[in-house]
Amino acid sequence: MANKLWAKNFEINKEIERFTVGRDREMDLYLAKYDVLGSMAHITMLESIGLLEAGELKLLLAELRNIYAVCERGEFCIEDDIEDVHSQVELMLTRKLGDMGKKIHSGRSRNDQVLVDLKLFTRHELKEIADAVKVLFDELIEKSNHYKDVLMPGYTHLQVAMPSSFGLWFGAYAESLADDMLFLQAAYKMTNRNPLGSAAGYGSSFPLNRTMTTRLLGFDSMDYNVVYAQMGRGKMERNVAFALASIAGTLAKMAFDACLFNSQNFSFVRLPKECTTGSSIMPHKKNPDVFELIRAKSNKIQSLPQQVMLIMNNLPVGYFRDLQIIKEVFLPAFDELKDCLQMTAYIINKMEVDEHILDNPMYDPIFSVEEVNRLAANGMPFRDAYKKVGLDIEAGRFTPDKHIHHTHEGSIGNLCNEQIAALMQETIDGFHFERMTEAEKALLSNGK
Repeated sequence: MANKLWAKNFEINKEIERFTVGRDREMDLYLAKYDVLGSMAHITMLESIGLLEAGELKLLLAELRNIYAVCERGEFCIEDDIEDVHSQVELMLTRKLGDMGKKIHSGRSRNDQVLVDLKLFTRHELKEIADAVKVLFDELIEKSNHYKDVLMPGYTHLQVAMPSSFGLWFGAYAESLADDMLFLQAAYKMTNRNPLGSAAGYGSSFPLNRTMTTRLLGFDSMDYNVVYAQMGRGKMERNVAFALASIAGTLAKMAFDACLFNSQNFSFVRLPKECTTGSSIMPHKKNPDVFELIRAKSNKIQSLPQQVMLIMNNLPVGYFRDLQIIKEVFLPAFDELKDCLQMTAYIINKMEVDEHILDNPMYDPIFSVEEVNRLAANGMPFRDAYKKVGLDIEAGRFTPDKHIHHTHEGSIGNLCNEQIAALMQETIDGFHFERMTEAEKALLSNGK
C-alpha cells in the first residue's frame, strides 16, 4: 500500500490515484528544500512548548540539514509509492531516526505545510526575479546614457511623428521596469507572512508559538487569522502572478519594438548574430528568433493571473483540491520569466544602433512640430504656425532644423536617468531581502 499520511486500511483504485495525484509529485520537487526549512522551524518551536525533547530536536535538525543538502545537490526525489514532498521528507526521517521522525507533524496539517512551502519558495523566487530585473535595468540605463544624443523617429499610429532618441527609448523601458518592481515588492510583502500554525485552516489545540516560527523563518509577520491563512492559498499566487505579468508586459513590448527596428524596413538596430537565425531557403535572412520567443513567453506569462483566478474563482472558505492545479501553472512561471529577463539583458548589452537614421530625408517631416513651436515662441499664433508649416510641407518648401535643444525633465536633452535609477534603488531597498536570507542561514547553521 502506498505510504500516505492519511492512509487507512484499504487500497484505493490506481486510476483514481493517478488522476488525483496528477503532476503534484513533479511540482513538489520545486518545494522540497522549503518543506525542510518549514519543518526545521516547526520542530524548533515544538521543542520550546514541550512536544519534543531537546535531544530529539538535535537529531531531527541534523537529519533535516542532511536532507536539505540533498535538495541543494539536486538529488532529492519523491519515490514511486510516495504521494508528496511532505510524505517523502517524513519517510526519510523515519528511515534514519525511527518513530521520532513521525513527531514532526504534531500541530500542523498538510494544508499549512504546503502554504508555508509555497510562501518560502515564492519569496525566494521573487528575490531572483528582482535581481534579474535589476540586471536588465542597469543594461538599459547604460545604453540610454551611451546613446543619449542619437536621434530616432518617434511614432504614433505607426506613422513617423516627432523626434525621439535612443536615450529615451532605452530609458523608457528602464523606467517601466522601475514601476514593475513596485508591483513585485507589493507581491513580496503579501507573500512574506507566516501561515504556519493555521493547520487545516482552523488552528490547533496545541499551544503553538507562531511568533517564534515567524521569526525563525524570517517572515515580516504572520497571517494572524488562521481562516484567512488558508484563504490565502491561491490569493497569494494570483497577486504574485499580476506582478510577474507586469514585468512580462514590459518585456513583450520591448521585444516587439526590437523585432520591428531590426527589420530591413527600419534597420534602426542590429541584434547580436547569435540571437538570430537564418532561413532554410532565403540566405539573406536574419530572423530575431530570441526576441520573438521572449515576446511569446512573456505574453504567456501575462495570462497567468487569469489562469490562477479561473482555478480558484468562487471557491468558498476552506481547502479544496482545486488549489493543487494552481501549482502546475504557477511554479514553473518563475524560471520562464527569469530566462526571458536574462536573454533580454544579454541582447540589450550587445545591441548596436544606427546613429544616422535621421540623415534620410524621408524623416524630415518629423521636425515640423519643432518649427511650429519655434514660430509660436516668436509670436505667431499656434494655429497660424501649424497651418503655415503644413502648407510648406505640402508645397515642398519645408526645410527642417535637425538641432534639438530640449532640456526639460524627461526630454531628449534631460533623460533623468539618475532619478529613474534612484526610484529603482529605493524600491529594491524596501524589500528587505536580508531578513529572509539571514533567517534561513541561521536556521541551517544551528536551528535556533
